[in-house]
Amino acid sequence: MVESESTTKVNVLMVGTGEYTTGYVGGGAADSDKGAGVVALTMFDLRRRNKVSRVGMCGVNGKKFAGIRSHMQKNIGDVYNDMDLTCETFPEDTVVDPLAYEVAAKAFYPGDVAIIFTPDDTHFAIAMNCIQRGMHVMVTKPIVQTLADHQKLAALAHENNVLVGVEVHKRLDPFYADARDRARSNLGDFQYMYAYMSQPKHQLETFKAWAGKSSDISYYLNSHHVDWSEWTLAGMARPVRVTATGSSGVAQSRSMNTEDSITLTVQWENLNDQKTLGCAVYTSSWAAPKSDVHSQQRFFYMGSSGEINVDQAHRGCTVATDAAGFASVNPLFMKYTPTNGMFSGQGSYGVRSFENFIDACCAVNAGTAQPRDFDDGSLATVHTTMQGTAILEAGRMSLDMDGRPMDIQYDGNDHEPIAIVPHVFTG
Repeated sequence: MVESESTTKVNVLMVGTGEYTTGYVGGGAADSDKGAGVVALTMFDLRRRNKVSRVGMCGVNGKKFAGIRSHMQKNIGDVYNDMDLTCETFPEDTVVDPLAYEVAAKAFYPGDVAIIFTPDDTHFAIAMNCIQRGMHVMVTKPIVQTLADHQKLAALAHENNVLVGVEVHKRLDPFYADARDRARSNLGDFQYMYAYMSQPKHQLETFKAWAGKSSDISYYLNSHHVDWSEWTLAGMARPVRVTATGSSGVAQSRSMNTEDSITLTVQWENLNDQKTLGCAVYTSSWAAPKSDVHSQQRFFYMGSSGEINVDQAHRGCTVATDAAGFASVNPLFMKYTPTNGMFSGQGSYGVRSFENFIDACCAVNAGTAQPRDFDDGSLATVHTTMQGTAILEAGRMSLDMDGRPMDIQYDGNDHEPIAIVPHVFTG
């Protein structure tokens, strides 16, 4: 493999130019809690701190880059001192090219990092291209939409000896991480979980290019709590059956053929001697009213020896301004307010999610670690997140088959699912 330009810091190619990367959506700022974006801001700060060297950004429509540069200058360059926004962009400003990521990846080196935040149905092709070039890859959730594609990515990552991960920042939320530790330490076998996550209905306009066409709200939001379950129950339980139901009306009234809310009911099998069962219910919606938070996020978890409640949306911190009104805020996710003119959000879990991955890639490039070293739960890697993909795909299959349960199959007691099949009723 050709060495990266540096073993102490890496070059980064951001694939995707939307809300999570830049905060820029539909010709202006995203109407969300991420108006300054997350990925680009974090990469610029990591470069300021000498962990990242060259930064590139790739989209489909180069005609958007003038607006994106202006937006980032206003929301990042003019807000924080000493923040260099230099960024190579692909394709050129006058070009529209759905395959621009192929050209962009060729401009980077094996050992460099690709961070992919694009519509769900494009993840697989872009990740495969970057992995084949020897790049480390981080993909937003869901990493892919099918178990078969997930298995192919895992095999290719192993073949090329690169680190491939999923950006599931909830694992770094101190409340979620503590809940995970409690569930694994003293709450006994898994019994029941109810999780809910929402987006306000105006997000349907933000996502209208793909909503109901290439993905759905379950892939987009249920993926958070499904991943928390897989991470929490690793070695303790595994999902074996999924049944999905949906609600409709709001999106259809806007000529969008997609569910407003999707509920996945998942049967988990405890890996104890009795193979006892637990049940989890994951509900997501993008038809919620606008409220004090952009996204409601909460869950209840019950084990055989105890229970825990987590409300991620309300951390006991509220702000009211003439410009924005009343809001419950979460600086634990992203701290945008500068300290003495400087960006000071390095401790927030939205930043740490990326920084941890960059640190891991630097360690692999330096030869002090191997990609499989991070399958221990320290990162959400392509090798340890297959159950989540199986649950989400099984949910979509169940919806498309009028709510028929889908069984997730394994090879013996292995933790990696091998197939999803329609449940066969007997008797």
